[in-house]
Amino acid sequence: MPGERDKATTVLSMVGLPARGKTYIGRRVARYLSWLGHPTRVFNVGSYRRRQIGASQPADFFAPTNKEGRQVLHDLAMTALDDMLAWLREGGEVGIFDATNSTKERRRLVEERCRKEGLPVVFIESFCNDPGVIEANVRDTKLKSPDYVDMDPDAAAQDFLRRIAHYESMYETLDDPNQSYIKIIDVGRQVILNRIHGYLPARLAPLLIDLHVSPRPIWLTRHGQSDYNRHGRIGGDPELSPAGEEYAKHLAEFVRKNAPRDQEVAVWTSTLRRTIHTATKITRSPRTWRALDEIDAGVCDGMTYDQVRIEMPDVWAARSADKFRYRYPRGESYEDVIQRLDPVIIQLERQRSPTLVIAHQAVLRAIYAYLMDRPPGECPSISVPLHTVIQLTPTAYGCEEKRFALPPYVEDQGAGG
Repeated sequence: MPGERDKATTVLSMVGLPARGKTYIGRRVARYLSWLGHPTRVFNVGSYRRRQIGASQPADFFAPTNKEGRQVLHDLAMTALDDMLAWLREGGEVGIFDATNSTKERRRLVEERCRKEGLPVVFIESFCNDPGVIEANVRDTKLKSPDYVDMDPDAAAQDFLRRIAHYESMYETLDDPNQSYIKIIDVGRQVILNRIHGYLPARLAPLLIDLHVSPRPIWLTRHGQSDYNRHGRIGGDPELSPAGEEYAKHLAEFVRKNAPRDQEVAVWTSTLRRTIHTATKITRSPRTWRALDEIDAGVCDGMTYDQVRIEMPDVWAARSADKFRYRYPRGESYEDVIQRLDPVIIQLERQRSPTLVIAHQAVLRAIYAYLMDRPPGECPSISVPLHTVIQLTPTAYGCEEKRFALPPYVEDQGAGG
């Protein structure tokens, strides 16, 4: 029944002119909330348009004087809104309505429809008048969309700018003091929060303040092989093995060779010796994060997996049945690791320079799942081998991945995660 929902159930409605990054923001928010364990889905009206009436619609189709075109666009938006509300009724938690929603009348209609379902609405507006940012967005994302496949780039740009002009002629920015909204001005130069209440909307503010698409590599790597790795033991705070010491040298060479010359590399480690010692050939003062420490194995710390299987068969069976949610006795689960990594992710989004994260298997699996938009439940099966650098380069709608295996090769005993 309407109104009988979990309190976290929320609608986030995007607002903004074309080429202002609405879809980028919506997808990033969806990735973040899904990673934190909140079922989230984006309902993009542009995708409905392309699917139902085709991609190649000229700019004049979007003109306010084109009554037939405006009615078609309205109907498509309402279809997307209907689908989102149906999905939320079926158990979804956060629905993101990705459309221009450029008039007060449209936003009032969205609010009314959601209010009938007992759903709170938070509008997220991306407001930007910087010609350089707009032109870059048009060139880097819009001209690569299905709307302009096989079209001359200059002609496509002109057509899209005419489309933007049509929307500008009827655009009304968010200014209703009674509405809940987050307004992002000029890609984070200023962020305005109005009537933001509740757990989820408040949690989004730090993420939205620092979102950007500055190209920079994010390098993820486990520490060099440790003495515990050699013997398949879980957790602990052991020293590096001789092979691990050698890996630290090769990692430093990799960073020197691949880091941009004009940028300083931020090096982050856990507080455990094996990650700090892996970083010593690169910097004497890495930034240490307790949040990057390996998953806490509780009473199983220091044991081998064979010992756990033989001496604690109930623990072994329960963790094998649900490795993501199972919490070691007096320890942690992967779900716990994700929650404590939240501030690391926010800071990682803020970074504009290359960042090297030297951490542990379970922790890096969780970070990788966030950056690559993998379901959190897949964390335990993500491959993060020893002596391997995973390079992830953020793009407008995801990350490009490359992997580099560095010497020396070592057998991975599977300990740590």
